[in-house]
Amino acid sequence: MFHLIGAIIIGGIAGALAKLLMPGKDPGGCIITIILGIIGAVVATFLGRMLGLYGPGQSAGFIGAVVGAVIVLGVYRMIVGRRSL
Repeated sequence: MFHLIGAIIIGGIAGALAKLLMPGKDPGGCIITIILGIIGAVVATFLGRMLGLYGPGQSAGFIGAVVGAVIVLGVYRMIVGRRSL
């Protein structure tokens, strides 16, 4: 239970920081930011494990979560941007 709450908090902060690092219009509010941050942390953990940076029981840290959130935000903008055209 604590890991889930921690992931939501870290994900929210990482998502907000990702939006600050990638300024521009985003069709989403606070909930989308938190979701993108959480997904970013999961993506960073998955990529880190594939590259051998993290072991089976480890997860991405805060910086990895921010990098993952930036990647997810970029993909989100590409997908949503295509729909609005």
